[in-house]
Amino acid sequence: MNRDESLLRDEIELREASLADAQREVGAGELSAASFAAISMREHAAISEAQEKLAALSRQSPEAPKSGRRRRGRLLVLASLCFAVALGLLLWSSLGPRQAGNSITGSPSLGHAQEIQQLLIEAQADIADGNVVTALSAYEQVLKLDDTNVPALTQTGWLDFSAGSSDQDVAAINLGIKDLRRAVALAPRNPAPRLYYAIVADSTPGNRALAKKEFEIFLALKPSRAQLLVAAPLLKKLGLPSS
Repeated sequence: MNRDESLLRDEIELREASLADAQREVGAGELSAASFAAISMREHAAISEAQEKLAALSRQSPEAPKSGRRRRGRLLVLASLCFAVALGLLLWSSLGPRQAGNSITGSPSLGHAQEIQQLLIEAQADIADGNVVTALSAYEQVLKLDDTNVPALTQTGWLDFSAGSSDQDVAAINLGIKDLRRAVALAPRNPAPRLYYAIVADSTPGNRALAKKEFEIFLALKPSRAQLLVAAPLLKKLGLPSS
């Protein structure tokens, strides 16, 4: 391993530790969702950049051990999961009161409404603790009770898309995109699902124009400061204002 590779691996490990510390702090209530979202977005971007540089160096060294490639894959998954946690917390804190044309759920029975509320609370706690799989299960239970629940659609869409992207699972990617589109259709004036959908569009090859259009709509919906913090790097890349 040469010096440049060593430095990049050290940087990735340090940023991985930073994400873990931030996740513990937000779970303990010592860090706000908005601050965690900003930290996660920053570290996620830095890890991805370092991984790309490391991959380029590895390609120049054909005898690089396979374990290094496996490690980069694990780090990429970790970064994606941390980003998913940040967005999960952001979504929960930014949905706010229900507004006309911005429904959060359909019209479930009173018993179902109480069960849905409890499941959403449990999912929020699981997201804060980094238990993404358990949170996804709770959101899926919500959708069985009310398939128009926008937070659950948005979260399952994002998590399915993230997992599908990591595993190169086209079916999961398409399922995630489908749920995100439905969330946007059900709550067209809600900036939270629009933000997720715009991020997904930006990360999908050939969809730069769609991403820019969705971010423009997102900005017109007067998003919160926390949402803007998450969107800022992508807005800059697309040449759009971040405030």
